[in-house]
Amino acid sequence: MCDVAKEAWRKYLIQLQVNPLWTKALTSGVVAALGEALAQRISGVKKIELRKVLLFSVFGFAYGGPFGHYLHKLMSIIFKGKNDTRTVAKMVLFEQLTSSPCNNLLFMLYYGLVIEGRTWALVKNKIKKDFTPVQLAAWKVGPMVAWVNNQFVPLELRVIFQCFVGLCWTIFLNLKARSAVIKDP
Repeated sequence: MCDVAKEAWRKYLIQLQVNPLWTKALTSGVVAALGEALAQRISGVKKIELRKVLLFSVFGFAYGGPFGHYLHKLMSIIFKGKNDTRTVAKMVLFEQLTSSPCNNLLFMLYYGLVIEGRTWALVKNKIKKDFTPVQLAAWKVGPMVAWVNNQFVPLELRVIFQCFVGLCWTIFLNLKARSAVIKDP
């Protein structure tokens, strides 16, 4: 079994070199689907809603992986590939003030409009009510994750690292989005 895992990891690393964008997009899609399936189980759903799992996968594939790929590529250019303490602090600040709020807002929009099929008015009200608490929660965890990611994780593995941390965050956001559901009039 260990040899199989080592060989799979070796092939995965090769794909990260040969097809980095596609590999990160696929990884993000799979991990997002897994996060949704786990969130459903944790919240007590008896039968997994495959439509939602698929829509989470689409979000991860179409947005999460590609966005992370280009964000880290851009940060590598802006910060010239350095990872000294001062530079990592700047990277964390940059990431937390730009991509974190954008990612959370986009997720809340996608969840409300696409996954739940709510009206724009209801989604807008939900975001007004929940965005600040969600973002504040993100800022409690995100800086530590970004620090570890930018300080210790090689550039080509940063999106994958974020995917697995994101699995937990997806569960949190998903459960937050499901709580206190606002009903259409």
